[in-house]
Amino acid sequence: MDSSETLVDRTSSDLPTHEHTSLARQDGDMKITDAGASGFLGTALRRQLAEAGHEVVQLVRSPPESADQIHWDPTRGELDPAALDGTDTVINLGGAPIARWPWTDRYKRQILASRLETTGTVARTIARLDQQPALVNAGGINYYGDRGDREMDEDSPAGDEFLADVSRRWEEATQPAVDAGARVVTMRTGVVLARSGGALKTVLIPFRLGVGGKLGDGGQYFPTISLVDYLDVVTRLATDRSMRGPFNVVAPVPSTNAEFTRALGKHLHRPAVLPVPRFAVKAVAGELSTLVFTSVHAVPRRLMEAGYEFHHPTIEEQVAAALRG
Repeated sequence: MDSSETLVDRTSSDLPTHEHTSLARQDGDMKITDAGASGFLGTALRRQLAEAGHEVVQLVRSPPESADQIHWDPTRGELDPAALDGTDTVINLGGAPIARWPWTDRYKRQILASRLETTGTVARTIARLDQQPALVNAGGINYYGDRGDREMDEDSPAGDEFLADVSRRWEEATQPAVDAGARVVTMRTGVVLARSGGALKTVLIPFRLGVGGKLGDGGQYFPTISLVDYLDVVTRLATDRSMRGPFNVVAPVPSTNAEFTRALGKHLHRPAVLPVPRFAVKAVAGELSTLVFTSVHAVPRRLMEAGYEFHHPTIEEQVAAALRG
């Protein structure tokens, strides 16, 4: 479970139009630079920020196609500090997709390197500026590893599995910006539920065929968040100058894979009674199967302490909102 921007496709048919008021404490119109966010979540986020009156500039690896795009090359660590002049906040969502098969040793190195390269390039560039913008950096809820039913908040330690190590080192790559005194937020994000993007789009296929079901015994915790809440939370973190440090970007009512399965079957009016054995998933997906059987009972303690009010706190509400688009 990882929020990296490249986990989701580039479809935009269900990007929400917001009429909510939960974005309290915004500090007026800001200039926000968007790094590593060319896919579904990045497109939705840029739309929301622009509709809120913020100026949005996008860092792109290809030649810029418009005045609001700036070239960078994180693989080589290249980003002109002048590109961030006047920027209030940089939002970095970059990283190679986790949900790709197979996980060869070479691809696992790419998963890590892509996150360290984008984050390190941005953090070092911020550190070189006299007026440092804030950095809001993507990260995964798998930071905590497989902890069964033990509740994890932002003070809980990192796990020791592969994705936990990736998430920990991903956060550590922001340190140059922290050391320079910049406001740095690290997001530990669960699965963002949206009909046309991410994990839900893939899961919908077998469910619509009537062969969807829980994975294993379904008892593993499955941290999720609705697209509406995700966009509102990221906007809040980017614009509220009082918020810094790690935040669990997940819904406040934890749910298991079995509860997610039941909610999805109910709203699709399809049976969800055929469990998928662990050995069958492992036979097909190999080491990637650890991702879907990892149990992370995470709660967004710091968001709730900051007064954020979730639009879709339960898995029922999240699934219903995602299917409505």
